[in-house]
Amino acid sequence: MAGVLEGRVALVTGAGSGIGLATAKVMAAEGARLVLADRAPERAEAAAEAVRATGAEAVHAEGDVAEPEAHEAWVALARERFGALHVAVNNAGMVAPKGLTGGYPLSDWRRVMAVNLDGVFYGLRAQIPAIAEAGGGSVVNLGSIMSRVARAGIAPYVASKHGVVGLTKAAAMDHAGEHVRVNAVGPGYVRTPLIGHLDEADFAPLHPLGRLAEPEEVAALILWLASPAASFVTGAYYPVDGGYLAR
Repeated sequence: MAGVLEGRVALVTGAGSGIGLATAKVMAAEGARLVLADRAPERAEAAAEAVRATGAEAVHAEGDVAEPEAHEAWVALARERFGALHVAVNNAGMVAPKGLTGGYPLSDWRRVMAVNLDGVFYGLRAQIPAIAEAGGGSVVNLGSIMSRVARAGIAPYVASKHGVVGLTKAAAMDHAGEHVRVNAVGPGYVRTPLIGHLDEADFAPLHPLGRLAEPEEVAALILWLASPAASFVTGAYYPVDGGYLAR
């Protein structure tokens, strides 16, 4: 039986670990050919090797999502190697150094916004024309539970993730006529290297389900949004948060 992404070409940023790597693996299992991008070239290469070991096709690329040229290069690579681009997952992001809004260091603010919000915009700007040219497809942007609520001490992260949802809605409206769907996913705290510095015991109880998410649980939602099963879904934000936002 053919996978739900059979014959589709997908680009995943931040693909070297965590949610990005889990997404790459589940998409490969469903028939996608993949461009796996990561800031760390060794992680991108390892991810591509892991995917190819399953018999799927994948190429890796390095670059910083805060640079628009990186997104243009990744899209060009997808078209060069596989002939088109149908799916993009703007997953790469960073946590914010702790600090209060009044007096927050400008350099830290700008870096968080550059990665978490500008990086998604640059991705959409490069990806959407290619997806439209291929006849349509899907973009999934990674927001957060902080796309809906706030937490003290991480103002740039909260602002950037709120911005991802607004940008997602605007892009969905702009390009619905080109059959390009754009949605956002809002994970709770996920067991990934990104939060490896945190004490799990402090954060697991914040979710009514009483634990952190596994990357594969977020990847399953991303896969659905990328697939034809979600063909009438665009401009939406889907939490995958163990009930965090229901409190």
